[in-house]
Amino acid sequence: MTDRIVIGQAVAVEGKYDKIKLEGVIDGVIIPVNGFRIFSDGERLALLRAYADASGVIILTDGDDAGRQIRNFLARRLEGGKVSHAYVPALLEVQDAPAGVLREAFSFARGVRAGSSAGGASPAPARGVRAVTRGELYDGGFIGVPGASERRRELLRRLGVPENLSVTALLELLNARGEYFR
Repeated sequence: MTDRIVIGQAVAVEGKYDKIKLEGVIDGVIIPVNGFRIFSDGERLALLRAYADASGVIILTDGDDAGRQIRNFLARRLEGGKVSHAYVPALLEVQDAPAGVLREAFSFARGVRAGSSAGGASPAPARGVRAVTRGELYDGGFIGVPGASERRRELLRRLGVPENLSVTALLELLNARGEYFR
């Protein structure tokens, strides 16, 4: 059995089955947003805001359109707080993701403070790599030019993340992983 990792931020997930799955992988605060109900749940949004302002929030949703809508809504509502994103591969739901896939997703979330509940440190991605910019995405043909959306989808496919990520989310992901996109 593998040790659970300790996450210092609260983790926002879509539903209770996602929370149950994560409880076997991480030690930390897991807050289910109950799908689209979060759009009108002021109390839960206030709780997430409090965490975003204090220790931070990691948003982990499915890679489908509903997950993307919930992720974008939360990111907008928590803007100005400490918010990072973790992603599961495109065709995988959080509740069905293997533990190793979830651990990897958290290892690439920007700003994650994680450790092992057994006392060791979890591996962290290299952070010494310079940041990829929007200009480089343009120069590489990933935004603003004919065929850019197809090239971007292929890149996202190769990275094993949802193909519907925004350009901003792609930049965050590339920079969190320390990967160069070309």
